Amino acid sequence: MNDYKTTIGIEVHAELKSNTKMFSSSKNDFKTRPNSNISVIDLGYPGTLPLVNKGAVELALKAALLLNCKINKRMHFDRKNYFYPDLPKGYQITQARTPIGVDGYVEIEVDGVTKKIGIHDIHIEEDTAKSIHNETTSYLDFNRAGVPLIEIVTYPDMNSKEEAMAYLERLREILLYAEVSDCKMEEGSMRCDVNVSVSKNDILGVRTETKNIGSISSVGMAINSESLRQIKVLEDGGSIREETRRYDEASDQTILMRVKETGNDYRYFPEPDIPFIELSDEYINKIHDNLPVMPNVLRKKYKELNINDNNIKTIIANKDLCKYFESFVNDTNPVTASNLLTGDIMGYLNKNNLSINDINLDISNLKKLIKVIDDKKISSKQAKQLIPVMLETGKDVDVIINEMGMVQISDDKVLQELVDKVISANQESVNDYKAGKDRALKYLMGQIMKESKGKANPSEVNRLLVDTLRSI
Repeated sequence: MNDYKTTIGIEVHAELKSNTKMFSSSKNDFKTRPNSNISVIDLGYPGTLPLVNKGAVELALKAALLLNCKINKRMHFDRKNYFYPDLPKGYQITQARTPIGVDGYVEIEVDGVTKKIGIHDIHIEEDTAKSIHNETTSYLDFNRAGVPLIEIVTYPDMNSKEEAMAYLERLREILLYAEVSDCKMEEGSMRCDVNVSVSKNDILGVRTETKNIGSISSVGMAINSESLRQIKVLEDGGSIREETRRYDEASDQTILMRVKETGNDYRYFPEPDIPFIELSDEYINKIHDNLPVMPNVLRKKYKELNINDNNIKTIIANKDLCKYFESFVNDTNPVTASNLLTGDIMGYLNKNNLSINDINLDISNLKKLIKVIDDKKISSKQAKQLIPVMLETGKDVDVIINEMGMVQISDDKVLQELVDKVISANQESVNDYKAGKDRALKYLMGQIMKESKGKANPSEVNRLLVDTLRSI
């Protein structure tokens, strides 16, 4: 079975963060009561005419530019004809012949190896109604009908589940940071269809499509399951058909839905009710010049600031946290700042089910906390006690330090007196240290901290204690 090569292509449907739907003025809102954001256009009433959402086109253009695509400056929409309960018109308005972007790429890294995943095209289309099924009944929520989305189609450039998952993670980051889509897979605003084929040579095998996979991790499991299924079929002397399948997580299997349709089945033809759209160079350049900074650029920046990889990963994974971090990182110690944000502050947020936008964390006050830590006026242990008070009350850091009696002793003369006092009172531990017993040093440190009521600067105490013991 190791002789087989798996080839993977992915189609991603990402709903756009527009205020209204693609061809009507109905509100684009997932969270409202079912079938409350609908109009006669969404329901396909005879005689209704679509009107293109300019904002949605702009979001799609941003995505195409960020994915390094060539832009179709003159494009039109097409009708994709099929009959299903979630499609009231009996056709879907999409872009078949003139997608907004073609021949792009996304760069990924797996096991230290960088690879470009080619983007065949990005096209704009309208979403269908949402189908909800139980054992006896099916329901339709037309709030989703007509919601603008982009379909991003790759070339068959991936050869492992790890590459596929890395591609989806990078794509999701790009769309999130550009505010093109909220990419909430649990709500269906980002949906993945995976094409998988296996072969023993460079000639591609017959592919199957596994539709609507619910998470990035499930994409990896579905690829593994489907490739193993195809290999077994071929090893048993069978052949692979072009099929549409679904992935069942409980059984870790892909299950046949139907024999796959072909492009001819959809009878595409140009949408007669929408004129051609012309994108000028001036308009494209304006959108390009206002593109946001992308995660890969931020990763490089943070690496150069000596922030550790775990902190970088945590900050980048949380767009709101990253936006907050970016607002002040250039004016403070980035290492201490990242440690605080990803450590005690993130711990507080997670414990209380909050985001960085839910709390009153004044940037000037946080920068003051970073400075008192760097100046060793308080210890990291004291900072852990201070942070919840700061987050809950919004009080000034200096006020909290005074109220909690946290002013740290860093004066060498005062600390040396404490060291000498503890050494004089613990001659046995001093002898143990001289005999090479490391625990004795920890004991003496503990006695000094106890004597100072926890206010002595630990690093300074450790330095003075070791120097004094060596001189005895």
